[in-house]
Amino acid sequence: MALLQVNTYSVALSRIITFHIILPNDTQPEILADNPYYKRQVKTLYLLHGFSGSTQDWLTGSLIQDIAVRYNLAVVMPAGENSFYLNGKGTGRRYETFTAEELPDYCQKTFGLSADPEDNFIGGLSMGGFGAIHTALKYPERFGKMFGLSAALIVNGIKGMQPGSKNDIADYDYYTQIFGDLNQLDESENNPEYLVKERVKKEEMIQPVFMACGSEDFLIEENHEFRDFLIENGVNVTYRESPGIHEWKFWNEYLEPAVRWALGEE
Repeated sequence: MALLQVNTYSVALSRIITFHIILPNDTQPEILADNPYYKRQVKTLYLLHGFSGSTQDWLTGSLIQDIAVRYNLAVVMPAGENSFYLNGKGTGRRYETFTAEELPDYCQKTFGLSADPEDNFIGGLSMGGFGAIHTALKYPERFGKMFGLSAALIVNGIKGMQPGSKNDIADYDYYTQIFGDLNQLDESENNPEYLVKERVKKEEMIQPVFMACGSEDFLIEENHEFRDFLIENGVNVTYRESPGIHEWKFWNEYLEPAVRWALGEE
């Protein structure tokens, strides 16, 4: 396994950026023996960190390196700052464009990874779970499946916030900067529910979704609401819930099941 830190210029972000990538390109013979995942081309997972996190979060908090080796999976871990992986106003804030287009193009060209959506998945935790679901819904030509662990599906909770108000995470000014006009979220492409509704109108097949959330997580109601919304709209959603809060213990419990699901094993 190779673990690389890549520093390269991003047009979307107008600066030198850093991301990490795991490549299972020198796997030990004992792992290769009788391993069916090495009888196919390597697949790619784009793995997104949460609010206040960094490109190293998954490396230090999870077992992703071991999972990548066992399942012949390239794993790309970008830094999304606190952007919710959405495009912001002004130069150098196109995080959505970077995550959905520029980064995959770079990895496919540089490391010879497949561009086929069936070979590309995107997942994340908390803010990264929102980013993974939103990105895949908006760019189905890029990603064949998506998963969110304790996904921060907060759009309905911040609709109509007023200047000067805040919740336990951030304030009105932050949410306005990230999501745009909070009174227009029902018709905004920054809203995953809007993207689903628009694709349903066009009779497009929506990629499968995997969700998991702890029953004591502060985002549990948001996850229930989005799960029910997907079911009502005929989306293929796999939902898992068990005791847990917003922490690595829970995310590590469901990371491998999410990967196995993406590979068609669950």
